[in-house]
Amino acid sequence: MGESKDKLVTCCAPEDLDGFHVEAVVSVDERGQMVLPKEVREKAGIRAGDKMAIISLKNSGEVCCTILIKTETFAGMVKGILGPLMSEVIK
Repeated sequence: MGESKDKLVTCCAPEDLDGFHVEAVVSVDERGQMVLPKEVREKAGIRAGDKMAIISLKNSGEVCCTILIKTETFAGMVKGILGPLMSEVIK
């Protein structure tokens, strides 16, 4: 993730997406847990101890999608959105 002069650039910006891919199918066990396969963790750079944010998207009031994103990436996205907004409020 890098910053350009006027906007925050992330790997998840809509103009940067080249499609969606099913990386794996996982099962949820009786305790509500699931395992991310090693290949998926390696591709995403997810390591033991990483903090992940779970974000839900709703359609007509029902959760239709769940997104797993590293907290530092999510924090950067929020900062990129709220930072300029807060600068205007503070002026």
